[in-house]
Order: sequence, then C-alpha cells, then structure tokens
Amino acid sequence: MMELFTTLPRHVPLSNPLIMKLEHGASLTNEDRATLRTLSAETRHAEARHDLIHEGDRPESVYLVMSGIACRYKILADGKRQILAFLIPGDFCDLHVAILGVMDHSICTLSPCTIVEVSRETIADLTVNHPRITRALWATLVDEGILREWLTGMGQRSSESQTAHLFCELLLRLQTVGLATPNSYHFPLTQTDLADALGISAVHVNRTLQLLRADGLLTLRKSVLTIPDVDRLEAFGGFNSNYLHRVGRTDAA
Repeated sequence: MMELFTTLPRHVPLSNPLIMKLEHGASLTNEDRATLRTLSAETRHAEARHDLIHEGDRPESVYLVMSGIACRYKILADGKRQILAFLIPGDFCDLHVAILGVMDHSICTLSPCTIVEVSRETIADLTVNHPRITRALWATLVDEGILREWLTGMGQRSSESQTAHLFCELLLRLQTVGLATPNSYHFPLTQTDLADALGISAVHVNRTLQLLRADGLLTLRKSVLTIPDVDRLEAFGGFNSNYLHRVGRTDAA
C-alpha cells in the first residue's frame, strides 16, 4: 500500500499561513505566535488526490493545511462527488472533527499538500491555556458562512455568476495568507473539481469558463488564474466578502 504521508524535517516557515490568517481577526502576542509556530512545525507531505480521512472513520486528530489545496466532500450512492468546501493554507479540516464519533464527510487533497496533524490534546490545551488563540480561531471559523454562500449560489445564481463568485472568494482567501497578488493566484484545480463544487457538469464548467474568458473577466494559463478587473468580476458575481468575516469584533474581551 502506498504511503500517504512523507514526514518532513521540523522547520519554521518564513511565512506561516495559520498565523497570517488568525491575525486578520485578532491581536496575537509574540508568545501566541511562538505557540502557533510550534503547533505547525512538524509537517507531512501528502500527494494530490489522496484522502486524509474517510466518511465513517473515527477522527483522532485535526488536519491543518500549510500548503496546497484540499477539500471536504461526500460521495453519493451513484458515485457522484459533491465538494463541500475548498481548504487552503491556514485552514483546519476542520477544528471540531476530533470531538465527533465518526466523520460525516471525507477530506481529500486536490493538489500536493503540506499537512500538520494536530492531536485532540493539543487542541484542548489551546482552548484551556491560550484564550487569545482560541478567540482568534473562533473569529476565523467561517465554514458555515462559506457553506451558506455556496448554497445561495447553487440555488439562485447563474453558473457564470456562481463561478465568478467562487473565483473572487478564493482570491480574497488566498490574499489573506499571502498566496495571491492583487488580481491573480495559482489555480491547480481541474474542471471536474470546479464542477463538483458548483453542482454542474464538467461540460457546463468548460462552457462557463469560455464565456468568462470571452467577456474579458478572467484568464487561466498554466494554472495561474488572472482577473483583469477585480471590481468588474465582483460586480458580475454579486460578490460581498462579509461572509468571510475577515475583521473580528473590536469589543471582544
């Protein structure tokens, strides 16, 4: 059986996506940053298209994405896949799975990923002994907001608008962790991945991308997605970033 993970040497990355993400919603001390660097120091490499955990498994730890893109998904009885969320660097997959009896969905890498496996004991220690980090984690638990927005898109937006909205979302999320320019980012996803996230066929995705390109709303070359006019694409997709909750409450205790 092929080994899923290859253990990498312990190291502190120059830019830690978890810290970058958390500092958008909370103020962290140097001690907090040191704690988070220690938590995320021991990384593993996971090849693309491998499950980190399956639906029905008993979760014993939480996965943290440090590089690459992963996803949550479910497989229907007829074999069709529905992607429920894209997980980018700085994202936990997800923070609360370790308290579940069994997984109700699966988690898979879509590109080569660097992963940290965080024990339940470590999460419990953060909760008890590091209140600022815990509040920062609460402030960035936007999974439900993203899911609500995706459901709204599937139900009420055209495929072109829904796709544009997703590209705007990924741009902002990747900018938060320093992995996007003002108008472009690495895009390793396939048209099948997009189809399974948007709830449409791969053929429909292909037509949709052609229309967006023809309208000058985006370019996609050599796995780099570029948005010539971000404001125009946001207007086309009806994108409002409020559901990403990038700014925390200023009156938090």
